[in-house]
Amino acid sequence: MNFQVPYEALTNDRKFAVTIGMFDGVHLGHQQVFDTLKHKASQLGLEYAVVTFKEHPQIVLNPNSDLRTIMNFDEKIKAIENCGIDNAIVLKFNKEIAKLGAKDFLAILHEQYNVEALIIGFNHHFGHNKNEKFEDYINFGKEIGVEVIQAEEYTGDFSPLSSSIIRRLITAGKVDDASGCLGNIFKIQGNVVHGFKNGKKIGFPTANIKPTNQLQIIPHNGVYAARIAIENGNFLNAICNIGTRPTITNSNERSIEVHIFDFDKDIYDLDATVQFIKFIRSETKFSSLEELKRHIATDCEKAKKILKNTTK
Repeated sequence: MNFQVPYEALTNDRKFAVTIGMFDGVHLGHQQVFDTLKHKASQLGLEYAVVTFKEHPQIVLNPNSDLRTIMNFDEKIKAIENCGIDNAIVLKFNKEIAKLGAKDFLAILHEQYNVEALIIGFNHHFGHNKNEKFEDYINFGKEIGVEVIQAEEYTGDFSPLSSSIIRRLITAGKVDDASGCLGNIFKIQGNVVHGFKNGKKIGFPTANIKPTNQLQIIPHNGVYAARIAIENGNFLNAICNIGTRPTITNSNERSIEVHIFDFDKDIYDLDATVQFIKFIRSETKFSSLEELKRHIATDCEKAKKILKNTTK
Protein backbone atom coordinates (compact mmCIF):
# COMPACT_ATOMS: atom_id res chain seq x y z
CA MET A 1 0.00 0.00 0.00
CA ASN A 2 1.23 3.47 -0.82
CA PHE A 3 -0.08 5.06 2.36
CA GLN A 4 -1.95 4.28 5.54
CA VAL A 5 -2.99 7.41 7.38
CA PRO A 6 -4.50 6.94 10.86
CA TYR A 7 -5.32 10.57 11.64
CA GLU A 8 -3.10 13.08 9.86
CA ALA A 9 -4.48 15.33 7.14
CA LEU A 10 -3.03 14.85 3.69
CA THR A 11 -0.90 17.86 2.88
CA ASN A 12 -0.64 17.46 -0.89
CA ASP A 13 -3.05 17.89 -3.79
CA ARG A 14 -4.01 14.24 -4.19
CA LYS A 15 -7.78 13.91 -4.46
CA PHE A 16 -9.60 10.62 -3.96
CA ALA A 17 -12.64 8.54 -4.67
CA VAL A 18 -13.05 6.04 -1.84
CA THR A 19 -15.19 3.24 -0.57
CA ILE A 20 -15.51 2.44 3.11
CA GLY A 21 -15.92 -0.79 5.01
CA MET A 22 -14.35 -3.45 7.20
CA PHE A 23 -13.95 -5.73 4.14
CA ASP A 24 -13.43 -8.88 6.20
CA GLY A 25 -12.62 -11.66 3.75
CA VAL A 26 -12.46 -9.32 0.73
CA HIS A 27 -15.19 -11.45 -0.86
CA LEU A 28 -16.73 -11.26 -4.34
CA GLY A 29 -19.15 -8.54 -3.29
CA HIS A 30 -16.29 -6.39 -2.00
CA GLN A 31 -14.37 -7.04 -5.20
CA GLN A 32 -17.31 -5.81 -7.28
CA VAL A 33 -17.41 -2.59 -5.22
CA PHE A 34 -13.66 -2.14 -5.82
CA ASP A 35 -14.21 -2.51 -9.57
CA THR A 36 -16.90 0.18 -9.39
CA LEU A 37 -14.56 2.39 -7.38
CA LYS A 38 -11.76 2.13 -9.93
CA HIS A 39 -14.15 2.79 -12.83
CA LYS A 40 -15.79 5.84 -11.21
CA ALA A 41 -12.44 7.26 -10.10
CA SER A 42 -11.19 7.06 -13.67
CA GLN A 43 -14.29 8.84 -14.94
CA LEU A 44 -13.90 11.61 -12.36
CA GLY A 45 -10.14 12.00 -12.76
CA LEU A 46 -9.45 10.99 -9.14
CA GLU A 47 -7.12 8.57 -7.42
CA TYR A 48 -8.83 5.77 -5.53
CA ALA A 49 -8.46 4.32 -2.06
CA VAL A 50 -10.27 2.21 0.52
CA VAL A 51 -11.16 3.55 3.95
CA THR A 52 -11.02 0.77 6.50
CA PHE A 53 -10.28 -0.02 10.14
CA LYS A 54 -7.76 -2.14 11.99
CA GLU A 55 -10.25 -2.97 14.72
CA HIS A 56 -13.61 -4.53 13.91
CA PRO A 57 -16.28 -2.05 15.05
CA GLN A 58 -18.39 -4.78 16.64
CA ILE A 59 -15.49 -5.87 18.85
CA VAL A 60 -14.63 -2.28 19.85
CA LEU A 61 -18.22 -1.53 20.83
CA ASN A 62 -18.70 -4.90 22.52
CA PRO A 63 -15.40 -6.27 23.88
CA ASN A 64 -17.21 -9.42 25.01
CA SER A 65 -18.36 -10.15 21.48
CA ASP A 66 -17.71 -13.68 20.21
CA LEU A 67 -17.11 -12.36 16.68
CA ARG A 68 -14.32 -14.11 14.80
CA THR A 69 -12.78 -12.76 11.60
CA ILE A 70 -12.01 -14.38 8.27
CA MET A 71 -8.73 -12.48 7.92
CA ASN A 72 -6.39 -10.50 10.12
CA PHE A 73 -5.56 -6.91 9.20
CA ASP A 74 -2.36 -7.65 7.26
CA GLU A 75 -4.07 -10.41 5.24
CA LYS A 76 -6.94 -8.05 4.44
CA ILE A 77 -4.64 -5.27 3.25
CA LYS A 78 -2.75 -7.74 1.06
CA ALA A 79 -6.01 -9.07 -0.42
CA ILE A 80 -7.20 -5.52 -1.14
CA GLU A 81 -3.89 -4.77 -2.81
CA ASN A 82 -4.31 -7.90 -4.95
CA CYS A 83 -7.56 -6.36 -6.20
CA GLY A 84 -5.58 -3.46 -7.67
CA ILE A 85 -6.17 -0.99 -4.84
CA ASP A 86 -2.86 0.65 -3.96
CA ASN A 87 -4.04 3.19 -1.39
CA ALA A 88 -5.63 2.75 2.02
CA ILE A 89 -6.82 5.27 4.59
CA VAL A 90 -6.72 3.28 7.82
CA LEU A 91 -8.72 4.78 10.67
CA LYS A 92 -8.68 3.77 14.30
CA PHE A 93 -12.24 2.84 15.16
CA ASN A 94 -13.24 4.01 18.62
CA LYS A 95 -16.35 5.09 20.47
CA GLU A 96 -15.91 8.70 19.32
CA ILE A 97 -16.02 7.66 15.67
CA ALA A 98 -18.97 5.38 16.44
CA LYS A 99 -20.96 8.41 17.62
CA LEU A 100 -20.42 10.35 14.38
CA GLY A 101 -23.31 10.78 12.01
CA ALA A 102 -22.84 10.06 8.31
CA LYS A 103 -22.71 13.80 7.51
CA ASP A 104 -19.95 14.45 10.06
CA PHE A 105 -18.01 11.43 8.87
CA LEU A 106 -18.28 12.57 5.25
CA ALA A 107 -17.00 16.00 6.28
CA ILE A 108 -13.94 14.44 7.95
CA LEU A 109 -13.18 12.39 4.83
CA HIS A 110 -13.50 15.48 2.65
CA GLU A 111 -11.61 17.95 4.82
CA GLN A 112 -8.84 15.72 6.19
CA TYR A 113 -8.34 13.17 3.42
CA ASN A 114 -9.25 15.05 0.24
CA VAL A 115 -12.14 12.71 -0.57
CA GLU A 116 -14.33 14.02 -3.39
CA ALA A 117 -16.35 10.89 -4.20
CA LEU A 118 -17.66 8.04 -2.05
CA ILE A 119 -18.76 4.70 -3.48
CA ILE A 120 -21.32 3.02 -1.23
CA GLY A 121 -21.80 -0.73 -1.35
CA PHE A 122 -25.37 -1.81 -2.06
CA ASN A 123 -27.41 -1.71 1.19
CA HIS A 124 -24.33 -0.49 3.09
CA HIS A 125 -24.91 1.93 5.96
CA PHE A 126 -22.44 4.07 7.84
CA GLY A 127 -22.69 6.65 10.58
CA HIS A 128 -24.44 6.49 13.93
CA ASN A 129 -27.99 6.85 12.59
CA LYS A 130 -28.90 3.56 10.91
CA ASN A 131 -32.24 5.02 9.80
CA GLU A 132 -30.54 7.31 7.29
CA LYS A 133 -30.95 6.18 3.71
CA PHE A 134 -28.85 6.44 0.57
CA GLU A 135 -30.76 9.56 -0.47
CA ASP A 136 -29.66 11.18 2.80
CA TYR A 137 -26.03 10.36 2.01
CA ILE A 138 -26.41 12.01 -1.41
CA ASN A 139 -27.81 15.17 0.16
CA PHE A 140 -25.08 15.29 2.82
CA GLY A 141 -22.48 14.87 0.10
CA LYS A 142 -23.90 17.73 -1.96
CA GLU A 143 -23.64 20.05 1.06
CA ILE A 144 -20.06 18.99 1.80
CA GLY A 145 -18.70 18.60 -1.72
CA VAL A 146 -18.55 14.81 -1.98
CA GLU A 147 -20.31 12.94 -4.79
CA VAL A 148 -21.96 9.83 -3.32
CA ILE A 149 -22.46 6.90 -5.69
CA GLN A 150 -24.15 3.58 -4.96
CA ALA A 151 -22.55 0.41 -6.32
CA GLU A 152 -24.80 -2.16 -7.96
CA GLU A 153 -26.01 -5.12 -5.94
CA TYR A 154 -23.89 -8.27 -6.25
CA THR A 155 -26.04 -10.85 -8.05
CA GLY A 156 -23.48 -13.56 -8.82
CA ASP A 157 -23.72 -17.28 -8.13
CA PHE A 158 -23.23 -16.83 -4.39
CA SER A 159 -25.67 -13.97 -3.76
CA PRO A 160 -26.83 -12.75 -1.34
CA LEU A 161 -23.34 -12.27 -0.02
CA SER A 162 -21.83 -10.83 3.16
CA SER A 163 -18.94 -11.48 5.51
CA SER A 164 -21.36 -12.72 8.18
CA ILE A 165 -22.84 -15.30 5.77
CA ILE A 166 -19.33 -16.53 4.95
CA ARG A 167 -18.50 -16.83 8.64
CA ARG A 168 -21.60 -18.99 9.13
CA LEU A 169 -20.55 -21.22 6.24
CA ILE A 170 -17.09 -21.68 7.74
CA THR A 171 -18.36 -22.51 11.23
CA ALA A 172 -20.73 -25.04 9.62
CA GLY A 173 -17.79 -26.74 7.87
CA LYS A 174 -18.93 -25.64 4.40
CA VAL A 175 -15.45 -24.43 3.48
CA ASP A 176 -15.85 -25.07 -0.25
CA ASP A 177 -18.95 -22.84 -0.34
CA ALA A 178 -17.09 -20.21 1.71
CA SER A 179 -14.22 -20.32 -0.80
CA GLY A 180 -16.68 -19.81 -3.65
CA CYS A 181 -18.01 -16.69 -1.92
CA LEU A 182 -14.52 -15.39 -1.27
CA GLY A 183 -13.28 -16.01 -4.78
CA ASN A 184 -10.24 -17.57 -3.11
CA ILE A 185 -9.66 -20.72 -1.05
CA PHE A 186 -10.38 -20.13 2.63
CA LYS A 187 -7.17 -20.42 4.62
CA ILE A 188 -5.68 -20.06 8.06
CA GLN A 189 -2.18 -18.69 8.63
CA GLY A 190 -0.27 -19.79 11.69
CA ASN A 191 2.82 -21.26 13.24
CA VAL A 192 3.74 -24.94 13.66
CA VAL A 193 3.89 -25.59 17.40
CA HIS A 194 4.63 -28.63 19.53
CA GLY A 195 1.61 -30.77 20.34
CA PHE A 196 1.12 -34.10 22.09
CA LYS A 197 2.67 -36.04 19.17
CA ASN A 198 -0.22 -38.53 19.32
CA GLY A 199 -0.47 -38.57 15.52
CA LYS A 200 3.10 -39.76 15.19
CA LYS A 201 2.47 -42.55 17.71
CA ILE A 202 -0.28 -44.02 15.52
CA GLY A 203 1.53 -43.57 12.22
CA PHE A 204 0.02 -40.26 11.07
CA PRO A 205 2.33 -37.45 12.23
CA THR A 206 0.70 -34.03 12.24
CA ALA A 207 1.72 -30.39 12.24
CA ASN A 208 -0.10 -28.59 15.04
CA ILE A 209 -1.08 -25.12 13.77
CA LYS A 210 -1.51 -22.12 16.07
CA PRO A 211 -3.28 -19.32 14.16
CA THR A 212 -1.49 -15.97 14.10
CA ASN A 213 -4.86 -14.18 14.13
CA GLN A 214 -6.14 -14.37 17.70
CA LEU A 215 -9.69 -13.75 16.43
CA GLN A 216 -9.41 -16.31 13.62
CA ILE A 217 -12.66 -18.05 12.74
CA ILE A 218 -12.17 -21.82 12.86
CA PRO A 219 -14.19 -24.33 10.81
CA HIS A 220 -16.53 -26.88 12.37
CA ASN A 221 -14.84 -29.78 14.17
CA GLY A 222 -14.00 -32.53 11.71
CA VAL A 223 -11.69 -33.79 9.00
CA TYR A 224 -10.95 -31.78 5.84
CA ALA A 225 -9.12 -32.28 2.58
CA ALA A 226 -6.50 -29.57 2.80
CA ARG A 227 -3.25 -28.14 1.50
CA ILE A 228 -0.43 -26.63 3.49
CA ALA A 229 2.45 -24.36 2.56
CA ILE A 230 5.45 -24.03 4.86
CA GLU A 231 7.29 -20.69 4.93
CA ASN A 232 5.60 -19.51 1.70
CA GLY A 233 6.69 -22.66 -0.14
CA ASN A 234 4.59 -24.76 -2.48
CA PHE A 235 1.28 -26.14 -1.24
CA LEU A 236 1.41 -29.79 -0.24
CA ASN A 237 -1.59 -32.13 -0.14
CA ALA A 238 -2.83 -33.06 3.33
CA ILE A 239 -5.74 -33.77 5.61
CA CYS A 240 -6.60 -31.54 8.54
CA ASN A 241 -8.40 -32.48 11.73
CA ILE A 242 -10.02 -29.78 13.82
CA GLY A 243 -11.29 -30.70 17.24
CA THR A 244 -10.52 -32.08 20.67
CA ARG A 245 -9.12 -35.55 19.74
CA PRO A 246 -11.87 -37.38 21.72
CA THR A 247 -10.50 -40.89 21.05
CA ILE A 248 -7.14 -39.99 22.58
CA THR A 249 -7.80 -37.23 25.16
CA ASN A 250 -10.56 -35.88 27.38
CA SER A 251 -9.53 -32.28 26.73
CA ASN A 252 -11.98 -29.62 25.58
CA GLU A 253 -9.18 -27.63 23.93
CA ARG A 254 -9.54 -27.45 20.16
CA SER A 255 -6.54 -28.01 17.92
CA ILE A 256 -5.77 -27.73 14.21
CA GLU A 257 -3.66 -30.71 13.16
CA VAL A 258 -2.43 -31.30 9.62
CA HIS A 259 -1.13 -34.61 8.31
CA ILE A 260 0.94 -33.96 5.16
CA PHE A 261 1.06 -36.81 2.66
CA ASP A 262 4.48 -38.33 1.90
CA PHE A 263 6.28 -35.80 4.07
CA ASP A 264 8.87 -36.27 6.80
CA LYS A 265 10.63 -33.04 7.77
CA ASP A 266 11.07 -31.06 10.98
CA ILE A 267 8.91 -27.96 10.55
CA TYR A 268 8.46 -26.90 14.17
CA ASP A 269 8.33 -23.12 14.74
CA LEU A 270 7.92 -22.40 11.03
CA ASP A 271 5.10 -20.34 9.56
CA ALA A 272 2.41 -22.23 7.68
CA THR A 273 -0.69 -21.51 5.59
CA VAL A 274 -3.48 -24.11 5.57
CA GLN A 275 -6.04 -24.11 2.75
CA PHE A 276 -9.33 -25.85 3.52
CA ILE A 277 -10.63 -27.57 0.40
CA LYS A 278 -13.58 -29.73 1.47
CA PHE A 279 -15.20 -31.20 4.57
CA ILE A 280 -14.92 -35.00 4.80
CA ARG A 281 -16.54 -35.99 8.10
CA SER A 282 -17.30 -34.77 11.61
CA GLU A 283 -14.94 -35.55 14.46
CA THR A 284 -15.89 -38.84 16.12
CA LYS A 285 -14.87 -40.69 19.25
CA PHE A 286 -13.87 -44.21 18.21
CA SER A 287 -13.82 -47.28 20.42
CA SER A 288 -10.10 -47.95 19.97
CA LEU A 289 -6.90 -46.56 18.47
CA GLU A 290 -7.04 -49.27 15.82
CA GLU A 291 -10.47 -48.10 14.69
CA LEU A 292 -9.19 -44.52 14.65
CA LYS A 293 -6.22 -45.52 12.49
CA ARG A 294 -8.51 -47.28 9.99
CA HIS A 295 -10.71 -44.21 9.66
CA ILE A 296 -7.72 -41.90 9.25
CA ALA A 297 -6.41 -44.13 6.45
CA THR A 298 -9.83 -43.94 4.78
CA ASP A 299 -9.89 -40.16 5.28
CA CYS A 300 -6.50 -39.89 3.57
CA GLU A 301 -7.73 -41.77 0.52
CA LYS A 302 -10.86 -39.62 0.30
CA ALA A 303 -8.79 -36.45 0.63
CA LYS A 304 -6.38 -37.56 -2.09
CA LYS A 305 -9.28 -38.12 -4.50
CA ILE A 306 -10.78 -34.73 -3.67
CA LEU A 307 -7.45 -32.95 -4.07
CA LYS A 308 -6.71 -34.73 -7.34
CA ASN A 309 -9.93 -33.34 -8.79
CA THR A 310 -9.46 -29.84 -7.38
CA THR A 311 -7.79 -27.09 -9.36
CA LYS A 312 -4.88 -25.58 -7.47
